Amino acid sequence: MELQERLDALVASGAESGVQVAAYRDGRPLVEAYAGVAGPDTLIHGFSTGKGCTATLVHVLAARGLLDYEAPIARYWPRFAARGKAEVTVRHALTHSAGIPHLPRSLTVAELCDWDHMCEVVADLRPLWEPGTDSGYHGWTFGWILGETVRRVTGLTPGQALREYVAEPLGIADELYFGLPASELPRVAPLVEGGWEAYLAGLPAQAPFTRLIAPNRGLWTTAGLAERPGYLLADLPACATLTARAAARMYAALLGEVDGVRLLSPDRVEAAARTAVDGRDRMLLVRYAKGLGWFVGMTPMGGEPTTFGHHGSGGSLAFADRARGLSFAFVHTRLVAPADPTARKLADAVRALAAETA
Repeated sequence: MELQERLDALVASGAESGVQVAAYRDGRPLVEAYAGVAGPDTLIHGFSTGKGCTATLVHVLAARGLLDYEAPIARYWPRFAARGKAEVTVRHALTHSAGIPHLPRSLTVAELCDWDHMCEVVADLRPLWEPGTDSGYHGWTFGWILGETVRRVTGLTPGQALREYVAEPLGIADELYFGLPASELPRVAPLVEGGWEAYLAGLPAQAPFTRLIAPNRGLWTTAGLAERPGYLLADLPACATLTARAAARMYAALLGEVDGVRLLSPDRVEAAARTAVDGRDRMLLVRYAKGLGWFVGMTPMGGEPTTFGHHGSGGSLAFADRARGLSFAFVHTRLVAPADPTARKLADAVRALAAETA
C-alpha cells in the first residue's frame, strides 16, 4: 500500500484523526503525505519531539563556539549553581544526567508558561542524584536548563534562537516553533485524546513520570494542555509545534546539505549522536541509549545505533538514520499510548521505500 493510502486508511478507520509524514534521503525530499489535516503546512504540537530541535540548536551554537559541552551551566547562568549544581555541565543536561527532572507538586500551568519564574524554580532545585552519575529523563526541566543557557549565550529567547540559527537557514521559519506567535494559532490542528491520558492515569502512584516529572494532572502532556492558547504561545524548549516537513528537513540538514545548507559537520554529528549513556532510565524505568540530547537506536527508528532523534508524548517521532542518509518525521493529532505501533510501521514503510528507490 502506498504511504498516502496508509494515512488515508488510518484516518478513515479512526485510528488517527490527523497525521503528517515526511522524509528526506540524501538531502532531498523522499515523501510527503498527510491526512485528516488541512495540508502539509498545518502546525501540530509534537510535545517532546521538540527536544530534538533544542539539541540541534545547542549543537549549532557549540559549533560556533558560543558554548562548550564540558562547561558548567553556571558559567553561563550563575544562579543555576545553587543547591549542589555548580558542577552540572551542558553535557549532563543533554544526557538527562543533571539530576533535576522534578518539579514542585504545586506548580500551575500559568507558572509553567512564565519563563522567568520557571528559571527561578529550576535554579532552586536540588539534584535527586549526584549529577553525571546516572540518567533520568528531564521531561520539562530539559527545556529551561538548556533554554536559559541558550538565552544567556545568544541574547535571544530560545524561540528566537531556534528561528535564527536553525529554522531560517533551512527555510522553515514558519513551520518550526517552541512558542507560537499569536498570529499562527489558527494554523494549529487540535489534539485529541486517543489513549495517552488514560495511560498516564493508569500509572502506579509512585511512577516517576506522574510523581516527579509532571507531579500534578495540570502538567501532564495531554490534549487538554495543548488546547490552551497560553501554553502554545509560551517559549518552552522541552516541546515544539511544527510540521513533519520541518522536522524531516532539520534532521536531513544534520546528515548532509539541504539546498546548500548543512547544520553541523559530519564529525560533530557523529560525536553528538554516539551513545553517551545507556541503561535503565531513572524516570522512564526502561532502558534507553542517549546521545547528546537525542535518543539513539529506539525501536521505531529501526533499533540501529546509527539512528538518532526524539519522540513526543502521544506518539510523534522524528529522527535521522545515518546509515541510510534518511530522515523521517511523523506528527499527529491523536495522542496514543506508548504501545501503539503506528509510528514504527510508518517508519518501516519509509525505510522500505528508500530501499526500493535507491
